[in-house]
Amino acid sequence: MALAAVQSTAVQSTADHFENQASAPVIDHDIVIIGCGFSGIGAGIKLLKKGFGDFIILEKGDGVGGTWRDNSYPGLAVDVPTLSYSYGFEQNPNWSNLYAPGPELKAYAEHCTKKYGVKAHLRYNCAVTETLYDEVHNVWTTHTEDGRTFTSRYIVSATGYLTLPKLPDIEGIEDFKGKKMHTGRWDHSHDLNGERVGFIGTGATAIQVIPEILPQLESLDVYQRTPIWLMPKKDMPIPKWLQNGFKYIPGLQRTARTLMQIMTDTIMVNGLVFNKQLSWMISGFEKYAIKHVRAQVNDPEIQEKLIPKYDFGCKRPSFTNKFYPVFNEENVELVTDPIVRVTENGIVTSDGAEREIDTLICGTGFQVFQKGSVPTFRVHGLNGLEISDYWEENRYQAFEGATVPQFPNFFMIMGPYSVCSASYFGMIETQTRHLVRCLKAAEKRNANYIEVKQAANDKNFEKIQKRAKNTIFQFGNCGASNSYYIDRHGDSPFIRPTTSLEAWLTSCFFRMSNYSFKAK
Repeated sequence: MALAAVQSTAVQSTADHFENQASAPVIDHDIVIIGCGFSGIGAGIKLLKKGFGDFIILEKGDGVGGTWRDNSYPGLAVDVPTLSYSYGFEQNPNWSNLYAPGPELKAYAEHCTKKYGVKAHLRYNCAVTETLYDEVHNVWTTHTEDGRTFTSRYIVSATGYLTLPKLPDIEGIEDFKGKKMHTGRWDHSHDLNGERVGFIGTGATAIQVIPEILPQLESLDVYQRTPIWLMPKKDMPIPKWLQNGFKYIPGLQRTARTLMQIMTDTIMVNGLVFNKQLSWMISGFEKYAIKHVRAQVNDPEIQEKLIPKYDFGCKRPSFTNKFYPVFNEENVELVTDPIVRVTENGIVTSDGAEREIDTLICGTGFQVFQKGSVPTFRVHGLNGLEISDYWEENRYQAFEGATVPQFPNFFMIMGPYSVCSASYFGMIETQTRHLVRCLKAAEKRNANYIEVKQAANDKNFEKIQKRAKNTIFQFGNCGASNSYYIDRHGDSPFIRPTTSLEAWLTSCFFRMSNYSFKAK
Protein backbone atom coordinates (compact mmCIF):
# COMPACT_ATOMS: atom_id res chain seq x y z
CA MET A 1 0.00 0.00 0.00
CA ALA A 2 1.38 3.44 -0.88
CA LEU A 3 2.19 5.80 1.98
CA ALA A 4 -0.49 8.24 0.80
CA ALA A 5 -3.15 5.54 1.07
CA VAL A 6 -1.87 4.40 4.46
CA GLN A 7 -1.83 7.99 5.67
CA SER A 8 -5.36 8.58 4.39
CA THR A 9 -6.64 5.60 6.37
CA ALA A 10 -4.72 6.73 9.46
CA VAL A 11 -6.09 10.26 9.14
CA GLN A 12 -9.65 8.95 9.17
CA SER A 13 -9.08 6.67 12.17
CA THR A 14 -7.43 9.46 14.14
CA ALA A 15 -10.17 11.89 13.19
CA ASP A 16 -12.75 9.38 14.41
CA HIS A 17 -10.82 9.03 17.66
CA PHE A 18 -10.94 12.75 18.41
CA GLU A 19 -14.39 13.40 16.93
CA ASN A 20 -16.86 15.08 19.30
CA GLN A 21 -14.02 16.22 21.54
CA ALA A 22 -15.15 19.86 21.63
CA SER A 23 -12.97 21.09 24.48
CA ALA A 24 -9.29 20.53 25.14
CA PRO A 25 -8.68 17.28 27.04
CA VAL A 26 -7.34 17.41 30.58
CA ILE A 27 -3.61 16.67 30.60
CA ASP A 28 -2.84 13.96 33.14
CA HIS A 29 0.92 14.52 33.09
CA ASP A 30 3.24 16.73 31.10
CA ILE A 31 5.38 13.76 30.01
CA VAL A 32 4.66 10.04 29.60
CA ILE A 33 7.68 7.74 29.41
CA ILE A 34 6.98 4.27 28.02
CA GLY A 35 9.23 1.53 29.37
CA CYS A 36 11.18 1.18 32.61
CA GLY A 37 14.39 -0.52 31.61
CA PHE A 38 17.61 1.42 31.99
CA SER A 39 16.53 3.80 29.20
CA GLY A 40 13.28 4.75 30.96
CA ILE A 41 14.95 4.98 34.36
CA GLY A 42 17.71 7.15 32.89
CA ALA A 43 15.14 9.44 31.26
CA GLY A 44 13.26 9.77 34.54
CA ILE A 45 16.39 10.62 36.50
CA LYS A 46 17.49 13.18 33.92
CA LEU A 47 14.07 14.85 33.91
CA LEU A 48 14.03 15.11 37.69
CA LYS A 49 17.54 16.56 37.76
CA LYS A 50 16.55 19.22 35.24
CA GLY A 51 13.33 20.24 36.96
CA PHE A 52 10.77 18.32 34.87
CA GLY A 53 8.93 16.42 37.59
CA ASP A 54 5.46 16.04 36.05
CA PHE A 55 5.88 12.66 34.38
CA ILE A 56 4.94 9.02 34.75
CA ILE A 57 6.63 5.88 33.47
CA LEU A 58 4.31 3.23 32.04
CA GLU A 59 5.76 -0.26 32.42
CA LYS A 60 4.15 -3.40 30.98
CA GLY A 61 5.63 -5.64 33.68
CA ASP A 62 5.45 -5.70 37.46
CA GLY A 63 8.99 -4.47 38.09
CA VAL A 64 11.84 -2.40 36.70
CA GLY A 65 14.87 -3.49 34.74
CA GLY A 66 13.46 -4.27 31.30
CA THR A 67 15.77 -6.85 29.70
CA TRP A 68 17.24 -7.67 33.10
CA ARG A 69 13.79 -8.34 34.52
CA ASP A 70 12.44 -10.36 31.60
CA ASN A 71 15.56 -12.46 31.03
CA SER A 72 16.49 -14.83 33.83
CA TYR A 73 17.98 -17.80 32.01
CA PRO A 74 20.83 -19.82 33.59
CA GLY A 75 24.20 -18.14 33.12
CA LEU A 76 22.75 -14.69 32.42
CA ALA A 77 25.45 -12.02 32.68
CA VAL A 78 26.33 -8.73 31.04
CA ASP A 79 28.51 -9.23 27.95
CA VAL A 80 30.65 -6.11 28.34
CA PRO A 81 32.71 -5.31 31.44
CA THR A 82 30.30 -4.18 34.14
CA LEU A 83 32.45 -1.21 35.10
CA SER A 84 31.30 0.47 31.88
CA TYR A 85 27.74 -0.89 32.11
CA SER A 86 26.29 1.69 34.47
CA TYR A 87 25.26 5.33 34.62
CA GLY A 88 28.26 7.63 34.76
CA PHE A 89 26.69 9.51 37.68
CA GLU A 90 25.84 6.37 39.68
CA GLN A 91 28.69 3.90 39.55
CA ASN A 92 28.35 0.78 41.63
CA PRO A 93 31.49 -0.13 43.61
CA ASN A 94 30.03 -3.48 44.66
CA TRP A 95 29.90 -5.47 41.40
CA SER A 96 30.89 -9.03 42.25
CA ASN A 97 32.53 -9.78 38.88
CA LEU A 98 34.07 -7.97 35.96
CA TYR A 99 31.09 -9.36 34.03
CA ALA A 100 28.31 -9.19 36.62
CA PRO A 101 25.48 -11.76 36.67
CA GLY A 102 21.98 -10.70 35.65
CA PRO A 103 20.42 -10.45 39.13
CA GLU A 104 22.98 -7.77 40.05
CA LEU A 105 21.92 -5.67 37.06
CA LYS A 106 18.27 -5.97 38.06
CA ALA A 107 19.17 -4.97 41.63
CA TYR A 108 21.13 -1.99 40.27
CA ALA A 109 18.04 -0.86 38.33
CA GLU A 110 15.92 -1.10 41.48
CA HIS A 111 18.55 0.81 43.45
CA CYS A 112 18.60 3.66 40.93
CA THR A 113 14.81 4.05 40.87
CA LYS A 114 14.74 4.35 44.65
CA LYS A 115 17.79 6.56 45.14
CA TYR A 116 16.82 9.13 42.51
CA GLY A 117 13.09 9.34 43.24
CA VAL A 118 11.89 7.63 40.07
CA LYS A 119 9.93 4.98 41.95
CA ALA A 120 7.06 7.38 42.75
CA HIS A 121 6.53 7.95 39.02
CA LEU A 122 6.20 4.28 38.06
CA ARG A 123 2.96 2.71 36.86
CA TYR A 124 3.25 -1.08 36.58
CA ASN A 125 1.19 -3.50 34.47
CA CYS A 126 0.54 -0.80 31.87
CA ALA A 127 1.18 -2.46 28.51
CA VAL A 128 0.91 0.34 25.94
CA THR A 129 -0.83 -0.52 22.68
CA GLU A 130 -0.78 2.86 20.95
CA THR A 131 -0.34 6.58 21.39
CA LEU A 132 -2.04 9.17 19.18
CA TYR A 133 -1.21 12.81 18.62
CA ASP A 134 -4.15 15.24 18.67
CA GLU A 135 -2.94 18.19 16.57
CA VAL A 136 -6.03 20.25 17.43
CA HIS A 137 -5.15 20.29 21.13
CA ASN A 138 -1.43 19.47 20.89
CA VAL A 139 -1.59 16.45 23.20
CA TRP A 140 -0.79 12.74 23.04
CA THR A 141 -3.32 10.15 24.19
CA THR A 142 -1.76 6.84 25.19
CA HIS A 143 -3.81 3.63 25.43
CA THR A 144 -3.02 0.46 27.38
CA GLU A 145 -4.15 -3.13 26.96
CA ASP A 146 -6.50 -2.93 29.93
CA GLY A 147 -8.39 0.07 28.53
CA ARG A 148 -6.74 2.91 30.44
CA THR A 149 -5.75 6.17 28.76
CA PHE A 150 -3.14 8.77 29.68
CA THR A 151 -3.04 12.26 28.17
CA SER A 152 0.26 14.12 28.02
CA ARG A 153 2.02 16.91 26.20
CA TYR A 154 5.12 14.83 25.44
CA ILE A 155 5.91 11.14 24.84
CA VAL A 156 9.26 9.49 25.51
CA SER A 157 9.65 6.02 24.00
CA ALA A 158 12.10 3.93 26.05
CA THR A 159 11.12 0.38 25.09
CA GLY A 160 14.45 -0.73 23.66
CA TYR A 161 15.21 -3.29 20.95
CA LEU A 162 15.56 -6.61 22.79
CA THR A 163 11.95 -6.77 23.90
CA LEU A 164 9.87 -9.10 21.71
CA PRO A 165 11.16 -12.72 21.67
CA LYS A 166 11.41 -14.24 18.20
CA LEU A 167 10.54 -17.90 17.78
CA PRO A 168 12.01 -19.60 14.71
CA ASP A 169 9.74 -19.88 11.68
CA ILE A 170 9.98 -23.64 11.33
CA GLU A 171 7.32 -26.00 10.02
CA GLY A 172 5.65 -28.04 12.76
CA ILE A 173 7.05 -26.17 15.73
CA GLU A 174 3.55 -25.82 17.19
CA ASP A 175 3.10 -29.60 17.00
CA PHE A 176 5.96 -30.45 19.33
CA LYS A 177 4.55 -32.29 22.35
CA GLY A 178 7.47 -31.83 24.71
CA LYS A 179 8.42 -28.70 26.65
CA LYS A 180 9.17 -25.65 24.50
CA MET A 181 10.53 -22.30 25.67
CA HIS A 182 12.39 -19.20 24.52
CA THR A 183 15.45 -18.13 26.49
CA GLY A 184 13.92 -14.66 26.88
CA ARG A 185 11.05 -16.16 28.89
CA TRP A 186 12.78 -18.94 30.82
CA ASP A 187 10.50 -21.35 32.71
CA HIS A 188 12.25 -22.07 36.00
CA SER A 189 9.54 -24.52 37.02
CA HIS A 190 10.67 -26.96 34.35
CA ASP A 191 13.26 -29.53 35.47
CA LEU A 192 15.85 -30.29 32.78
CA ASN A 193 17.55 -33.01 34.81
CA GLY A 194 18.19 -36.12 32.68
CA GLU A 195 16.47 -34.70 29.60
CA ARG A 196 17.36 -34.78 25.93
CA VAL A 197 17.44 -31.15 24.81
CA GLY A 198 17.45 -29.53 21.40
CA PHE A 199 18.82 -25.99 21.51
CA ILE A 200 18.31 -23.76 18.46
CA GLY A 201 20.84 -20.94 18.18
CA THR A 202 24.49 -20.24 18.91
CA GLY A 203 24.34 -16.50 19.54
CA ALA A 204 25.14 -14.31 22.54
CA THR A 205 22.47 -15.97 24.71
CA ALA A 206 23.35 -19.55 23.77
CA ILE A 207 26.98 -19.12 24.78
CA GLN A 208 25.83 -18.29 28.31
CA VAL A 209 22.98 -20.80 28.69
CA ILE A 210 24.44 -23.95 27.16
CA PRO A 211 27.46 -24.43 29.47
CA GLU A 212 25.22 -23.86 32.51
CA ILE A 213 22.53 -26.43 31.67
CA LEU A 214 24.73 -29.15 30.13
CA PRO A 215 25.70 -30.90 33.39
CA GLN A 216 21.99 -31.69 34.03
CA LEU A 217 21.28 -33.19 30.62
CA GLU A 218 21.33 -36.68 29.18
CA SER A 219 22.11 -35.24 25.76
CA LEU A 220 22.23 -31.91 23.95
CA ASP A 221 21.81 -31.19 20.25
CA VAL A 222 22.92 -27.65 19.34
CA TYR A 223 21.43 -26.39 16.06
CA GLN A 224 23.58 -23.72 14.45
CA ARG A 225 22.56 -21.60 11.47
CA THR A 226 25.27 -18.97 11.80
CA PRO A 227 28.33 -19.16 14.09
CA ILE A 228 29.33 -16.16 16.20
CA TRP A 229 32.75 -14.58 16.64
CA LEU A 230 33.93 -15.15 20.21
CA MET A 231 36.95 -13.80 22.06
CA PRO A 232 38.46 -15.19 25.28
CA LYS A 233 36.69 -13.83 28.33
CA LYS A 234 38.99 -12.25 30.87
CA ASP A 235 36.48 -12.56 33.71
CA MET A 236 37.42 -12.27 37.35
CA PRO A 237 35.77 -11.71 40.71
CA ILE A 238 36.26 -8.14 41.91
CA PRO A 239 38.00 -8.55 45.28
CA LYS A 240 36.80 -6.73 48.37
CA TRP A 241 39.91 -4.54 48.55
CA LEU A 242 39.24 -3.24 45.04
CA GLN A 243 35.56 -2.67 45.82
CA ASN A 244 36.67 -0.62 48.82
CA GLY A 245 39.08 1.27 46.59
CA PHE A 246 36.24 2.12 44.22
CA LYS A 247 34.16 3.24 47.18
CA TYR A 248 36.69 5.36 49.03
CA ILE A 249 39.37 6.54 46.55
CA PRO A 250 38.04 9.48 44.53
CA GLY A 251 38.26 9.00 40.79
CA LEU A 252 39.49 5.39 40.86
CA GLN A 253 36.32 3.77 39.57
CA ARG A 254 35.70 6.55 37.07
CA THR A 255 39.20 6.01 35.65
CA ALA A 256 38.66 2.25 35.48
CA ARG A 257 35.28 2.79 33.79
CA THR A 258 36.80 5.11 31.17
CA LEU A 259 39.56 2.62 30.33
CA MET A 260 37.06 -0.24 30.05
CA GLN A 261 34.83 1.87 27.84
CA ILE A 262 37.70 2.70 25.49
CA MET A 263 38.65 -0.99 25.27
CA THR A 264 35.16 -2.32 24.61
CA ASP A 265 34.31 0.46 22.16
CA THR A 266 37.51 -0.28 20.25
CA ILE A 267 36.72 -3.99 19.96
CA MET A 268 32.94 -3.91 19.55
CA VAL A 269 32.14 -0.54 17.92
CA ASN A 270 35.00 1.43 16.39
CA GLY A 271 36.24 -1.41 14.19
CA LEU A 272 32.70 -1.80 12.86
CA VAL A 273 32.02 1.88 12.27
CA PHE A 274 35.41 2.67 10.74
CA ASN A 275 35.95 -0.67 9.05
CA LYS A 276 37.33 0.84 5.85
CA GLN A 277 40.07 2.56 7.85
CA LEU A 278 40.54 -0.17 10.50
CA SER A 279 40.10 -3.39 8.51
CA TRP A 280 43.62 -4.42 9.61
CA MET A 281 42.42 -4.36 13.23
CA ILE A 282 39.38 -6.49 12.40
CA SER A 283 41.68 -9.02 10.71
CA GLY A 284 43.72 -9.16 13.90
CA PHE A 285 40.62 -9.83 16.00
CA GLU A 286 39.59 -12.62 13.62
CA LYS A 287 42.97 -14.35 13.89
CA TYR A 288 42.80 -14.11 17.68
CA ALA A 289 39.24 -15.50 17.75
CA ILE A 290 40.14 -18.38 15.40
CA LYS A 291 43.07 -19.25 17.64
CA HIS A 292 40.61 -19.31 20.56
CA VAL A 293 38.38 -21.85 18.77
CA ARG A 294 41.25 -24.11 17.84
CA ALA A 295 42.67 -24.03 21.37
CA GLN A 296 39.41 -25.10 22.98
CA VAL A 297 37.78 -27.53 20.52
CA ASN A 298 39.48 -30.89 19.88
CA ASP A 299 37.81 -31.97 16.63
CA PRO A 300 39.15 -30.06 13.56
CA GLU A 301 35.85 -30.57 11.70
CA ILE A 302 33.84 -29.01 14.54
CA GLN A 303 36.38 -26.18 14.73
CA GLU A 304 35.67 -25.29 11.11
CA LYS A 305 31.91 -25.31 11.71
CA LEU A 306 32.31 -22.88 14.60
CA ILE A 307 34.45 -20.39 12.65
CA PRO A 308 32.27 -17.70 11.01
CA LYS A 309 32.46 -17.12 7.26
CA TYR A 310 31.75 -13.42 7.57
CA ASP A 311 33.79 -10.52 8.95
CA PHE A 312 34.24 -9.98 12.66
CA GLY A 313 31.58 -7.49 13.79
CA CYS A 314 28.81 -8.15 11.26
CA LYS A 315 27.00 -9.76 14.19
CA ARG A 316 27.59 -8.59 17.75
CA PRO A 317 30.73 -10.47 18.92
CA SER A 318 31.03 -11.69 22.46
CA PHE A 319 33.39 -13.18 25.05
CA THR A 320 33.45 -16.66 26.60
CA ASN A 321 35.78 -19.38 27.88
CA LYS A 322 32.99 -21.89 28.58
CA PHE A 323 31.12 -22.35 25.29
CA TYR A 324 33.62 -24.02 22.97
CA PRO A 325 34.67 -26.81 25.38
CA VAL A 326 31.03 -27.99 25.39
CA PHE A 327 31.65 -29.57 21.97
CA ASN A 328 34.31 -31.87 23.37
CA GLU A 329 31.66 -33.70 25.42
CA GLU A 330 30.37 -37.06 24.16
CA ASN A 331 26.72 -36.22 24.80
CA VAL A 332 26.79 -33.00 22.75
CA GLU A 333 26.27 -32.77 18.98
CA LEU A 334 26.70 -29.63 16.88
CA VAL A 335 24.16 -29.79 14.06
CA THR A 336 24.71 -27.50 11.09
CA ASP A 337 22.40 -29.18 8.57
CA PRO A 338 19.36 -26.90 8.13
CA ILE A 339 16.23 -27.74 10.12
CA VAL A 340 13.42 -28.92 7.82
CA ARG A 341 10.66 -29.34 10.38
CA VAL A 342 9.82 -30.04 13.99
CA THR A 343 7.81 -33.19 14.71
CA GLU A 344 5.83 -34.18 17.78
CA ASN A 345 8.94 -35.76 19.28
CA GLY A 346 11.97 -34.16 17.70
CA ILE A 347 13.69 -32.20 14.95
CA VAL A 348 14.27 -33.28 11.34
CA THR A 349 17.22 -31.84 9.39
CA SER A 350 17.91 -31.65 5.67
CA ASP A 351 19.98 -34.86 5.73
CA GLY A 352 16.80 -36.75 6.72
CA ALA A 353 17.90 -37.44 10.31
CA GLU A 354 15.39 -37.00 13.14
CA ARG A 355 16.77 -36.37 16.60
CA GLU A 356 14.27 -37.05 19.38
CA ILE A 357 14.19 -34.62 22.30
CA ASP A 358 12.24 -33.94 25.48
CA THR A 359 12.66 -30.15 25.54
CA LEU A 360 13.11 -27.60 22.77
CA ILE A 361 14.88 -24.37 23.76
CA CYS A 362 14.95 -21.46 21.33
CA GLY A 363 17.84 -19.05 21.75
CA THR A 364 16.72 -17.26 18.60
CA GLY A 365 16.86 -13.65 19.74
CA PHE A 366 14.33 -10.87 19.41
CA GLN A 367 12.39 -8.98 16.79
CA VAL A 368 14.76 -6.13 15.93
CA PHE A 369 13.84 -3.49 13.36
CA GLN A 370 10.95 -5.53 12.07
CA LYS A 371 7.83 -3.57 11.31
CA GLY A 372 5.96 -2.94 14.55
CA SER A 373 8.86 -3.83 16.83
CA VAL A 374 10.41 -0.35 17.13
CA PRO A 375 8.74 0.89 19.17
CA THR A 376 6.62 -1.98 20.48
CA PHE A 377 3.40 0.08 20.28
CA ARG A 378 1.68 2.05 17.51
CA VAL A 379 2.54 5.74 17.22
CA HIS A 380 0.27 8.07 15.21
CA GLY A 381 1.68 11.53 14.49
CA LEU A 382 0.50 14.41 12.30
CA ASN A 383 -2.44 13.54 10.07
CA GLY A 384 -2.59 10.16 11.79
CA LEU A 385 0.63 8.94 10.15
CA GLU A 386 1.85 5.75 11.83
CA ILE A 387 5.57 5.73 12.50
CA SER A 388 6.16 2.20 11.21
CA ASP A 389 4.53 3.20 7.92
CA TYR A 390 6.76 6.27 7.75
CA TRP A 391 9.83 4.08 8.18
CA GLU A 392 8.52 1.46 5.77
CA GLU A 393 8.33 4.11 3.08
CA ASN A 394 11.39 6.21 4.02
CA ARG A 395 13.71 3.67 5.74
CA TYR A 396 14.56 3.84 9.43
CA GLN A 397 15.80 7.29 10.35
CA ALA A 398 15.66 9.77 13.21
CA PHE A 399 17.40 13.06 13.85
CA GLU A 400 20.38 12.17 16.07
CA GLY A 401 18.48 8.98 16.93
CA ALA A 402 15.90 10.95 18.92
CA THR A 403 13.12 12.58 16.87
CA VAL A 404 11.23 12.12 13.58
CA PRO A 405 9.54 14.75 11.37
CA GLN A 406 5.72 14.73 11.58
CA PHE A 407 5.85 13.35 15.13
CA PRO A 408 5.92 16.47 17.33
CA ASN A 409 6.69 16.18 21.05
CA PHE A 410 7.72 12.55 20.52
CA PHE A 411 11.20 11.51 21.64
CA MET A 412 13.04 8.20 21.56
CA ILE A 413 15.83 7.07 23.83
CA MET A 414 16.71 4.14 21.57
CA GLY A 415 15.67 5.25 18.12
CA PRO A 416 17.32 4.42 14.79
CA TYR A 417 21.05 5.20 14.77
CA SER A 418 21.17 5.97 18.50
CA VAL A 419 23.60 3.31 19.78
CA CYS A 420 27.06 4.83 19.94
CA SER A 421 29.05 2.60 22.31
CA ALA A 422 29.38 -1.04 23.35
CA SER A 423 27.62 -0.17 26.61
CA TYR A 424 24.04 1.03 26.13
CA PHE A 425 24.61 3.53 28.92
CA GLY A 426 26.63 5.72 26.57
CA MET A 427 23.58 5.90 24.33
CA ILE A 428 21.18 6.51 27.22
CA GLU A 429 23.16 9.49 28.46
CA THR A 430 23.45 11.14 25.02
CA GLN A 431 19.77 10.61 24.22
CA THR A 432 18.44 11.85 27.55
CA ARG A 433 20.63 14.93 27.22
CA HIS A 434 19.09 15.53 23.78
CA LEU A 435 15.61 15.23 25.30
CA VAL A 436 16.12 17.70 28.14
CA ARG A 437 17.90 20.23 25.94
CA CYS A 438 14.82 20.29 23.67
CA LEU A 439 12.48 20.65 26.65
CA LYS A 440 14.59 23.45 28.13
CA ALA A 441 14.65 25.25 24.77
CA ALA A 442 10.86 25.03 24.55
CA GLU A 443 10.52 26.32 28.10
CA LYS A 444 12.80 29.25 27.29
CA ARG A 445 10.66 30.11 24.23
CA ASN A 446 7.35 29.66 26.10
CA ALA A 447 6.61 26.90 23.58
CA ASN A 448 4.90 23.55 24.01
CA TYR A 449 5.31 22.16 20.49
CA ILE A 450 8.64 20.67 19.38
CA GLU A 451 9.17 19.13 15.95
CA VAL A 452 12.40 18.42 14.13
CA LYS A 453 12.53 20.17 10.78
CA GLN A 454 12.40 17.96 7.71
CA ALA A 455 15.49 19.62 6.24
CA ALA A 456 17.47 18.98 9.45
CA ASN A 457 16.42 15.35 9.50
CA ASP A 458 17.27 14.89 5.82
CA LYS A 459 20.71 16.42 6.28
CA ASN A 460 21.37 14.18 9.28
CA PHE A 461 20.22 11.06 7.41
CA GLU A 462 22.37 11.99 4.41
CA LYS A 463 25.39 12.21 6.74
CA ILE A 464 24.51 8.84 8.26
CA GLN A 465 24.27 7.17 4.86
CA LYS A 466 27.53 8.70 3.68
CA ARG A 467 29.38 7.45 6.75
CA ALA A 468 27.69 4.06 6.56
CA LYS A 469 29.78 3.30 3.47
CA ASN A 470 32.82 2.99 5.74
CA THR A 471 31.13 0.57 8.16
CA ILE A 472 31.59 -3.15 8.15
CA PHE A 473 27.96 -3.57 7.10
CA GLN A 474 28.67 -1.99 3.71
CA PHE A 475 32.45 -2.14 3.28
CA GLY A 476 32.94 -5.56 4.87
CA ASN A 477 31.78 -9.07 4.06
CA CYS A 478 28.49 -9.53 5.96
CA GLY A 479 26.53 -11.54 3.39
CA ALA A 480 26.52 -14.77 5.41
CA SER A 481 26.01 -13.21 8.83
CA ASN A 482 22.19 -13.20 9.20
CA SER A 483 22.73 -10.16 11.40
CA TYR A 484 19.98 -8.25 13.19
CA TYR A 485 22.17 -5.19 12.68
CA ILE A 486 21.04 -5.19 9.02
CA ASP A 487 17.36 -4.42 8.39
CA ARG A 488 15.01 -5.33 5.54
CA HIS A 489 16.02 -2.15 3.68
CA GLY A 490 19.67 -3.20 3.66
CA ASP A 491 20.55 -0.47 6.18
CA SER A 492 22.19 -0.89 9.58
CA PRO A 493 20.11 1.44 11.81
CA PHE A 494 21.20 -0.13 15.08
CA ILE A 495 24.57 1.60 15.36
CA ARG A 496 25.30 5.27 14.70
CA PRO A 497 28.40 5.52 12.47
CA THR A 498 30.35 7.73 14.83
CA THR A 499 32.49 7.53 17.93
CA SER A 500 30.90 7.70 21.37
CA LEU A 501 32.85 10.91 21.99
CA GLU A 502 31.40 12.58 18.90
CA ALA A 503 27.89 11.44 19.86
CA TRP A 504 28.39 12.91 23.33
CA LEU A 505 29.62 16.23 21.93
CA THR A 506 26.73 16.36 19.45
CA SER A 507 24.20 15.85 22.22
CA CYS A 508 25.75 18.81 24.05
CA PHE A 509 25.97 21.24 21.15
CA PHE A 510 23.46 20.43 18.38
CA ARG A 511 21.66 23.59 17.28
CA MET A 512 18.10 24.25 18.35
CA SER A 513 17.51 25.79 14.91
CA ASN A 514 17.06 22.18 13.78
CA TYR A 515 13.67 22.27 15.53
CA SER A 516 10.44 24.16 15.15
CA PHE A 517 9.11 25.53 18.45
CA LYS A 518 5.55 26.85 18.77
CA ALA A 519 3.05 27.81 21.46
CA LYS A 520 -0.21 25.96 20.84
